[in-house]
Amino acid sequence: MTEVPDPPDEGVTTITEGSFEETYRIDAESAGDFLVQLGEQLRADDELVVSGDGWEIPFPFEEPVTLEVEFDGDGNPELDVELELAAQRR
Repeated sequence: MTEVPDPPDEGVTTITEGSFEETYRIDAESAGDFLVQLGEQLRADDELVVSGDGWEIPFPFEEPVTLEVEFDGDGNPELDVELELAAQRR
């Protein structure tokens, strides 16, 4: 299970429908740990579980996945890396 830096507390809510978004400002080492754990799940199986403080999202996905890299070098340079996974069709 890929866990964002704050481990889940008692009473984890499993999110399987609706809309959910959470933003974290963390150090680069914690972000790297999260991405490594996510990558290991992507390599191992066609389902991953992402969790945070009191929540988890199990997500069976299908290939191919979409990886987007965006660089904006104007003003305040910024690099965005985004991974999009489509849900498995049942």
